[in-house]
Amino acid sequence: MSKESYNLDDVVKDAQGKMRYINLGPSGLRVSRISLGMMSYGNKKWLDWVLEEDEALPLIKAAYDVGIQFFDTADIYSNGYSHKVLAKAIKQYNLPREDIVVATKLFALIPRDFEKGLDQLSREERERRHYSNQQGLSRKHIFDSVERSLKELDLEYIDLLQIHRADENTPFEETMCALKDIVQSGKVRYIGASSMFAWQFMEYQSIAKRNGWPQFISMQNYYCASYREEEREMMPCIKKMGISSLPWSPIAGGYLARPHAQQRGMTSRGDKEIPREDTEIAVNEAIKSVADRLGITMAQVAIAWTLANPVVAAPIVGISNARSLDDAVKALDVVLSDEDKEKIGSAYTVRKIIGHS
Repeated sequence: MSKESYNLDDVVKDAQGKMRYINLGPSGLRVSRISLGMMSYGNKKWLDWVLEEDEALPLIKAAYDVGIQFFDTADIYSNGYSHKVLAKAIKQYNLPREDIVVATKLFALIPRDFEKGLDQLSREERERRHYSNQQGLSRKHIFDSVERSLKELDLEYIDLLQIHRADENTPFEETMCALKDIVQSGKVRYIGASSMFAWQFMEYQSIAKRNGWPQFISMQNYYCASYREEEREMMPCIKKMGISSLPWSPIAGGYLARPHAQQRGMTSRGDKEIPREDTEIAVNEAIKSVADRLGITMAQVAIAWTLANPVVAAPIVGISNARSLDDAVKALDVVLSDEDKEKIGSAYTVRKIIGHS
């Protein structure tokens, strides 16, 4: 497909029959090998790169039409508006509930004033009475958050509820017991975790196993060719337990989708949230070299690199245009040679922890 011909209709037509599906962790739940990241959709008042409803809806429909049935969102995305955009898409395009897998996350405090963007609440505001129980993983907040999310999503149940971070201020047993009860209520089908240390994940999981409660089936972590610190503990840990990885930002906020030399200054999505280091530049250049040799895009190489890890079920990909959707689907057919993997892997050096602390 030439650069000039990238449009959603052509991408959808070209992608028919190419999507693949996989069991999520040790469960019977099957998900598409690409998950649509809903953080990209919502309201620009939250983050200025977010696509609003009129731009988001056709992309969600196109993603569904190419076979993506796994939608990942969170209560904090656009202060809940991401949920509403997904709800609108499901209703407007008559997406059968049994055909789709809706995943969301909870933990963060959501400002009541929508004009407040990401992380704009002061410490003083966070400690006021009406926010005292509006964050973390207490029983109260878990139940309140699920009720709010279901209302925003206009759904009767959530397929996969993920804890967005570990909460050291709430007993881990309280959290896992609350998750057990929310599953038994019928409002949640499965549970997963996101962005934490391996020991925290194991502590939560051990409590659930010891008590015969529902256990996590997935771990959503920051993992890509330019950030591999999860390979030290988390990836071996979940591999041992048969749990799936759902990597967020598989192309490093877009950084691995285009040559470093073409990227200028700061971007509200990438550099501000995910610091760039020398090792990323080296990996970027290695991916470009592999992409040039294979005659494909850098994004396809970066996503294929992530998919090549057997622990990975579905990287969470942000789709902002027809080309990014095309890249995500075509990455499924990219097979990197051992030489390609070595070239990309040898460019990586140790980095500090990103995504949680």
